[in-house]
This record gives sequence, C-alpha cells and structure tokens, in this order.
Amino acid sequence: MLIEEKLTHLYPKQMTFEDTDFRQETLDLDNPFDVKLVTGFLSDLGFEFDPTEVECTMIVYNLKGELVGTGSHLGRILKYVAVAPKYRDTTAFALIVTYMTEKLLKIYKHTFVFTRPENSVRFSGLGFNEIATAPPLFSLLEFGFESIFTYQDYLKSLIRPTETDAVAAIVVNCNPFTNGHKFLIEKAAAENELVYLFVVEEDRSAFPFKIRWELIRKGIAHLKNVLMVKGGMYIVSGSIFPAYFLKNETINDVMEKQAELDVKVFANYVVPVLGIKKRYVGTEDYCVTTAAYNRAMKAFLPSSGVEVVEVTRKATSVGADNAPNFISASKIRDAIKRDKLDEVLDFLPDSTREFLYSDASLDIRQKIKQGTGRH
Repeated sequence: MLIEEKLTHLYPKQMTFEDTDFRQETLDLDNPFDVKLVTGFLSDLGFEFDPTEVECTMIVYNLKGELVGTGSHLGRILKYVAVAPKYRDTTAFALIVTYMTEKLLKIYKHTFVFTRPENSVRFSGLGFNEIATAPPLFSLLEFGFESIFTYQDYLKSLIRPTETDAVAAIVVNCNPFTNGHKFLIEKAAAENELVYLFVVEEDRSAFPFKIRWELIRKGIAHLKNVLMVKGGMYIVSGSIFPAYFLKNETINDVMEKQAELDVKVFANYVVPVLGIKKRYVGTEDYCVTTAAYNRAMKAFLPSSGVEVVEVTRKATSVGADNAPNFISASKIRDAIKRDKLDEVLDFLPDSTREFLYSDASLDIRQKIKQGTGRH
C-alpha cells in the first residue's frame, strides 16, 4: 500500500493540508529567523537542529499560527520529523511524513528515516519497513519502489555455488586501491573457497566509484575465486553510515550506533543470502570511525555465525623509531596533496600507480589538493 493510500485509509475525511486545520510552509534555511524558529521548536522536543545537515525543512502550523510540527531531509534521508505533544493524536505527523516522502520519491524513488526505536511504530503505520535497530538511539526504516529485498535479489543473482562452506566477505572503499587492500584480499582468497568483495558504492570519496571499481578489478584479476559486489545503499552507505564519510577525531554515540546499524543490516540481510562464514578486516591504527566499525563487527557478527578475521595491516618498512610504516590510503592521498607521490610508490599496486601517473587522474589529484575532508 502506497503512503498516500495508507493515509487515506487512516484518515478518510482529512486527506490533504487544504482539507484540515493545518497549513504547511517550506522554510528558508538561509534566513536566521526561520532557522531560529525550527531550532527552538525542536530543542523543546529534545532535538538539536543543525541547518547544515539538511537540504530542505518544512513546518506545519494551525490556523491560529501555532507551530504544530516539522520535517526535513538530507538527500534521501528524512530527518527531524517531530510534532508538538498536544497534536500527536491528529493527522499532523502523517501529513508531514507524506509530504516529505512524496517529495523524495519523485527524486530518489526511495527514502530512509532514522528515528528513536519507540517512535518506529508511527512510521510503520504509514507503510515504512523497519530494517535494523540500534537501541536506544536509532531504528532505521525505509519506504519506496526499491528496498533491502531488491538488494537481496541482486545478491542472489551473483551467487556462485561452492563445495564447502568456506565463504568469506570483505568490504572495501579503496580510496584508492592499495597494496594493503590487495594483501588482505589475497589472504582471504587463499584461505577460502569463495570471497565476496563488497565495494562501497557511495560517491563521497575523492576517487569515484567507477574508478575505484576498475582499479580493484585490474588489481585482483589473478584471483579467480573473488567476486566483486556493489555495496548499493546498504553497505557502508551515506544513508545508513554517514559518519564513515566525515572527518571524525573522537568516538561518539551516533558514530557507534550507525556502525551497529550497518553491521546488523549486513548480518540480517546479506549473510543469509550468500552463506558468508567469515568477514575479513584490517587492523585500524589511524581512523577512529573505522576502528568503531571493526568493534561493531566483533560485537554483532559472531552471533550470526560469522567469524571476524582481523588481519594486521601490511607494512612496507620499519622507520628509525622501529615503528612499522603501515600502508594506508590516507597516506597516499596526503602524498598527492603534498606532491610527494614518489614517497609512497611501494604502497601502490600496478593498477593504481599507472592511473595516478596518467592524465586520467588529474581532476582527482586536484580535488585532493584542494580538499580538507577525510575522504
């Protein structure tokens, strides 16, 4: 049942904003008064509104001019959906969600919403499907013409039969593909009959998905038991795990719970389809977000029958202080930024080295030199 049909079923006499005592208005997020209005409203309800984290915000008010509720979105994600307590038994919540969802479906054909677990039933009542929860902060729900089940159908189309249950998975971003990634993939390939290699599809990194995919494909062409898989919206995506793409210096609850959601989606929807028994990860010495992700895997994957195999990050040499010079994609990006790519040649597999020393990489190298983000 589509969301507008569900709304008709729930509130047959109050179908649109014009048919009710409520009106809606889109705010100007460049207007300090509008930002102050919604910030104050949400603050009283326990939300900290950040206008830099949304693309569009709307409010609902009654004929007396009282603010009834609000909703925002960033990309395909619904955010800050809230209704004043005395209006929670009215159509206000359903109207906000319907308005925002219909807007996003025209653009993305699909939408996610993060909400507190105790509020998920309100979205479920409007046709949203809960796919994971990380109490007490988040339940993750989705609505649209595609879903987690569509992604499962894609995975089913890739299944390669095996004679044993030695089936492993690795999730990589490869920004860019390094000899460290290659080492981890080769180790998993040597220890298992089949390896599903998930490549983060989100284009929030300096190296676009198509480039990363091609560098990896060329770099592992000799590994016939490794099958590359697109991560889609569900494997380390900006929708489910946005903190992964931010430059975070400290651990926080939001980051931890987003990592938990990502791992639970993998455990509940990917593992059963592909029969995965092991997930390989590299040790993390540089990034607190990836370290938090590794901890989430260790905490939640074993209960789904998946062993987490943590492999010591590959080093190329030992420095004067006897500290290993670990291979890192971030070190490569830093070398590009400083015009010192020759310093990290031993980090680069053939496919990446050839690309970085070609004119085809010029735009990417310029972007890295001008950028300040983690990716």
